[in-house]
Amino acid sequence: GHLTHGSPVNFSGKLYKFISYGVDKNTGRVDFGEVSALAKKHKPKLIVCGGSAYPRFIEFEMFRQVADDINAFLMADIAHPSGLVATGIHPTPWPYCHVVTSTTHKTLRGPRGGLILVGKDFENTWGAVAPKSGRIKMVSELIDSAVMPGIQGGPLMHVIAGKAVAFGEALKPSYFQYCEQIVKNAQILAETLLNLGYDIVSGGTDTHLVLIDLTKKGISGKKAEISLEKAGITTNKNMVPFDERSPMVTSGIRIGTPALTTRGFQEDEMVQVANLIDNVIQNIQDETIIENTRNSVSELCNQFPIYEDCAIDEMPQLS
Repeated sequence: GHLTHGSPVNFSGKLYKFISYGVDKNTGRVDFGEVSALAKKHKPKLIVCGGSAYPRFIEFEMFRQVADDINAFLMADIAHPSGLVATGIHPTPWPYCHVVTSTTHKTLRGPRGGLILVGKDFENTWGAVAPKSGRIKMVSELIDSAVMPGIQGGPLMHVIAGKAVAFGEALKPSYFQYCEQIVKNAQILAETLLNLGYDIVSGGTDTHLVLIDLTKKGISGKKAEISLEKAGITTNKNMVPFDERSPMVTSGIRIGTPALTTRGFQEDEMVQVANLIDNVIQNIQDETIIENTRNSVSELCNQFPIYEDCAIDEMPQLS
């Protein structure tokens, strides 16, 4: 899940009662036996699917079956795979989900922001009506008014423009090729790390992210994150299923491939990246090796400059 899916430190957990479900310990995939049992026991009004560290396709249809069994609404958080959904590489949440939320700055590759979608609009079932006419309000109306004026001030017009540009890019054939390469890169990264002896949650990935369980390495996610950062490799510490460490320490790290793919990295480079990560983790106390790895990272990145057409000192000056 995500902090906004009912964590006690987040507003969602403070304002609403959430019951969390988990994954199967052997497969790393959602345990739908547990989901169904919890749903029948607690009778939630809303079931949330999707998350920020689940490397497999979100099983929208199976979640909808559980939701229908208890007459609950289903909401999907597709913040991470929304770009893959837009290109058809990841299964679509429609028509299974009543509401879908997403950010626009992950695989969708737009500006920081978000969106809330309703597929087929429908009347709310909890008695919200228009004050003058008494008309039953549609769910889309309630969502719109909850955002503005409910919780949002003035809109950021430059961000809206950025979203429009991102949506336009997502319609181009080159964007589909980009998303295909994102998944290829993540899969080769996971495969290489598996071959190097790492535990990959769920045994691989269908998407853009790889979740590495470092429990057997005896290294915390926090320590790995800091050491890899010293070597010029950005990851983030992340809880893994059945983690015995705290969320501030964790037993895993999470890696995503969209940024590297945007720079032009392909399968051969991802093999190199996996070996660079391994080099740091296997020598996590050796500052000399970490520094040498940083040099290797710099050499690799220099082959794929972020801005190909001009150097920083050649940028046009503002008058």
